[in-house]
Amino acid sequence: MKKKILQQAFEELIDAIAYYEEQQAGLWLRLKDEFDQHVTWILNNPTVPRIRSGGYRRVNLKIFPYYIPYIIREETLWILAFAHSHRKPNYWIKRKSEIS
Repeated sequence: MKKKILQQAFEELIDAIAYYEEQQAGLWLRLKDEFDQHVTWILNNPTVPRIRSGGYRRVNLKIFPYYIPYIIREETLWILAFAHSHRKPNYWIKRKSEIS
């Protein structure tokens, strides 16, 4: 399965990394590692998380307050956002329409 991350999701990840690095030197690396571990898990278990009412699946990070919403189209896993779990729920949901 191929993985694609929408540009907006990538920018959200970069913003979160910058924020956590500002909070404590090196903390960005823990966030990036957790993101990478969860993406690897998703690629190995893409259909384990239930499909939510918006037609997407979601995996919550364990240490940081973020989640990774994604959809599967054919043989591609599309990461829609890197979303903070306590802010603006589903602000990214319209991004699904960007994927053909």
